[in-house]
Amino acid sequence: MAQSKSSEARTGWLLISPPALVTLLLLAAPLATVLVYSVLTGSRGAVSLPFSAENYYNIFRSSDGNILDLIFSGEWGAIPAALTKAPYLLVAGRALFVALLVTLATVVLAYPIAYFVSFHVQPSKKALWLFLITIPFWTSYIIRVALWRTILGYDGIVDSSLMGLGLMDGQLNILSYGVTSIIITLAHAYAPFAVLPVFVSLEKVDRSLLEAGQDLGESKFRTFLRVTLPLSMPGVIAAVLIVFIPTVGDYVTPELIGGGKVPMISNFVEVELLKRRNFAMGSALAASAMIVVAVISLIFILMNRRFLGGRK
Repeated sequence: MAQSKSSEARTGWLLISPPALVTLLLLAAPLATVLVYSVLTGSRGAVSLPFSAENYYNIFRSSDGNILDLIFSGEWGAIPAALTKAPYLLVAGRALFVALLVTLATVVLAYPIAYFVSFHVQPSKKALWLFLITIPFWTSYIIRVALWRTILGYDGIVDSSLMGLGLMDGQLNILSYGVTSIIITLAHAYAPFAVLPVFVSLEKVDRSLLEAGQDLGESKFRTFLRVTLPLSMPGVIAAVLIVFIPTVGDYVTPELIGGGKVPMISNFVEVELLKRRNFAMGSALAASAMIVVAVISLIFILMNRRFLGGRK
């Protein structure tokens, strides 16, 4: 028996070793390199010893003084003004703000679609609906972003339609609003990612519970709030994570839609690594963004475990 278990364990290790090796080489090794670079000294395309936290310290640098120094010295009144003059923190805050708005808009719009497909579409046609939802993936992400330039830009489809209907006298040019156009583009790009996990979660909702709620005198709306929505929250939280994590670090949309005038944290990382060739500072920015995203994701994961525990 022991020999049989040893043989099975050896077979299991042989099966998982190739993907485990690929994971180490393609994911763990680059991540470890970024973390090591972030605590080294960088200059002119090279990194060197000694180890230092200076790169992370510089993230909080402002023209009014380093924010960390203001915190440690108790100068709380000077912190708000310093925050407005800390370029790295401003860009990081903008990236989080945009990602949160995109996530909120995407999930709020995706939930009714997933609910309709789950509860009101015939079972034989659900696969067709899901197939239609995934049609945007047929084209490249960059092509979809470029098409939004045509839709939102000066004299684009939106401007022409509004002026043709007599609703506007001049050009709206949503593209010039920067953050607004980025949010619209990202919300469209990641909408299918939000629909699918919510749909899967709604499919698992026991319909007999809904019937029981209505038999007890609850309206359909209250039954939705007290039964359907709580039971579908794992799918909602999964959709939030799936949308939030990539939008925080999105590089293409701010570059193409914002024209580089509304940079996100990923654009700053690109500037530090490729233009200034400060690999240490670029790695510190990337590591800081990963840490923030990991903390926020962990919070949502714990929330998901709470809902899953409640279902048990």
